Amino acid sequence: MATTTKLQPRALVRASGGPRYAVALAVDALGTGLLRPFLLLYGVNVLRLSPPATGIAMTVGIVMGLVCMPAVGRWLDRGARSTVVAASMLVRVLGVALLLTSPAGHTGLFTTAALFLGIGNQAWPAAHAALVATVAHGRERDAALAAGRALRNAGLGAGALLATACLTGGTTALQALAAVTGLAYLTAAALAWSVHLHTHPAAASVKDRAHGPAPRMRALLAANVVYVFCLNVPEIALPLVLVTQLHASQVWSGAIFVANTVLVVTLQVPVTVLLSRFSRRTVLALAGVVLAASYLGFLAATSLGHGWIAPAVASVSVVCTIGEIIYAGSATALVTALAPAPVLGRALARFQLSTGFGLAVSPAVITALASRGSAALWGSLAAATLLSASAVATEKDQGTRLSGCCRRARAGS
Repeated sequence: MATTTKLQPRALVRASGGPRYAVALAVDALGTGLLRPFLLLYGVNVLRLSPPATGIAMTVGIVMGLVCMPAVGRWLDRGARSTVVAASMLVRVLGVALLLTSPAGHTGLFTTAALFLGIGNQAWPAAHAALVATVAHGRERDAALAAGRALRNAGLGAGALLATACLTGGTTALQALAAVTGLAYLTAAALAWSVHLHTHPAAASVKDRAHGPAPRMRALLAANVVYVFCLNVPEIALPLVLVTQLHASQVWSGAIFVANTVLVVTLQVPVTVLLSRFSRRTVLALAGVVLAASYLGFLAATSLGHGWIAPAVASVSVVCTIGEIIYAGSATALVTALAPAPVLGRALARFQLSTGFGLAVSPAVITALASRGSAALWGSLAAATLLSASAVATEKDQGTRLSGCCRRARAGS
């Protein structure tokens, strides 16, 4: 099995799409960090919408973005790469423009803006993964995907910090942040489009065509819905438990979130490279075990004395972040390795559907379980994640089955 053993920045940038594309990713992430964490505040404070109406509009945007994923997958399979990435950024420009021009109290326009933002946010991960999979191969591709995630998290964190510092300006500051976000999306789209990367499906190799249709990956997709809950643990589960149930200082929640971002930015690539000596499926199963262990650690931490709970939870959150890093470095990489090139777009679109669905339902599931106590929350998450890890580990790859069939056919002939 080929492994990536060295980190060469220039080679990593080339494998990630090139310098211009790397700049596009950074600008896009910075713009997203400026607005996305505060979109709810924009609807409530600037457009004077009720919190429930604002939340429903944002949920509609996420759901409708998922509905568009099959079309995105087919577009990618027709050979488009940088064009789809640029389109995912441009459609968010439309969303920001609607935010800036919506009159106060107009729920419909805010919902439409959230729809365009949701479409772009859901389409981007699949389009980005397809672009990187076209440029890089093998374990170099895994490292490039990890580098893209690290860069995006750095941009999101920087944007969120800058926006937080500007929020003292009230509604005017929110509108200014939205305008800067729109300009960032427009700039990033132009840079991504200038890469001019596409493939020619008709020129797919005989080896790719021999692998048949896109793999079903049923166990992987179902497990991914559970795995992605880990992404909302620092933002939803831990603040909910620490602040509302254990009455700890909000400083702990903020520190955990910052630590999560810093660890992802600094460790995503090294951990992915370190684990490249193992199969992607094994690493993804390991991620489930680490995440489940962290959930049980949170359960144990909440049973400690009052003065020890918050520090213990913060310590266990590091383990949870390591599990998140292992998951993020192997999941998309496994999909790109399993899917034949002619149907890569559809495979990535299905994977993004499972990711988006998990992210959409996890806040409701987490809050419902938390209302029943720590044992219900962390015990359920640990059990579901272990079950998912087992399903990932035992699922047979379509390519393996086809190879086995071919060997048996040759042996019988």
